[in-house]
Amino acid sequence: MSAFWSRIVVALVLLPLVLGVVWLGGWWLFAVALVGGLMALHELYVMGRSLRPLVLGGYVGLLLTLLGAEVGGISWMVGGIFATVLAAFVVFGFSDARPSATAAISLTLLGVVWVGGGLASLLLLREIPENGRLVIFTVLIAVFADDTAAYFVGRTIGRHKMAPTISPGKSWEGFVGGTVAAIAVAFFAMYDQGFLTNVEAIALGAAVAFSSTLGDLFESAIKRDLGVKDSGRILAGHGGVLDRIDSILWAGPAAFYVVLALA
Repeated sequence: MSAFWSRIVVALVLLPLVLGVVWLGGWWLFAVALVGGLMALHELYVMGRSLRPLVLGGYVGLLLTLLGAEVGGISWMVGGIFATVLAAFVVFGFSDARPSATAAISLTLLGVVWVGGGLASLLLLREIPENGRLVIFTVLIAVFADDTAAYFVGRTIGRHKMAPTISPGKSWEGFVGGTVAAIAVAFFAMYDQGFLTNVEAIALGAAVAFSSTLGDLFESAIKRDLGVKDSGRILAGHGGVLDRIDSILWAGPAAFYVVLALA
C-alpha cells in the first residue's frame, strides 16, 4: 500500500473515533488526550535522546498540565507547566547520569509546553459553556481541511517554496489553498449560530490556518535539527503520533485565545 493510501486508511479509521470522543468530552477526551500526549512526548524524547531529556519529569508535567486544564481551567494548566521545571530538576538531581542540565531540562520543558499545552487548549475549548462542542469540532475539521487542501493544491500547482530549508514540500500555493479551506469551514460551521459573527468566524479560520501551518513547520524544524524524517512509524503513512497532531498543537492554543478575545 502506498504512503498516500495508508494516510487515507488511517484517517478513515481514526477520525470517527476522535470525533466521537470529542462529542463525549469530559474525562473521555482527557483520557484520549493523555494517551496521545504521552505517545507524542515519547516520540519527541526518543528523537532527542542525545540531549538526555528527563523523561519521567516530562511525563509528570504532561499529566499535571492536562489534569490542571480539565479540573481547574487555564490557571491550573499553567501551574502544571510550571511544575514541569520542578519535576525535571528533581529527576535530574536523583539521576546517576549527568547530561547537560540546560539541554536536558530545556527539551523536557519544550515537550510539555508544546504537546501538553497544545492538547490542554483543546480541553479548554471543549469546556466553553454551551458552545464548546461546536468550537472544537470546527477547529479540528478546519485543521483537517487545511492540511488536505494544502496537500492537494501544493502537489497540483505548487511552484513557490514556502520554507525550502525547513520543509521543501510546502508551497505558498498550498498555503493559500489550505487557508481558504479552513476559513470556509469556520465560516459555515459558525454561520447563524449566535456565537461568533461572520467576520469573527473568518478570523478564527484564518488563525487556525496560519497556526496550523506554523505548527507543521515547527515540527519539521525540530526533526531536521535532530536528524530524523518521521517522529515514529505507528501510524503507517502518517508517521508517528507527533507527525499527525503537530498542526493541532499550534492551532488549539491559537483558536482558544481567538475565541477568548472575541466571544
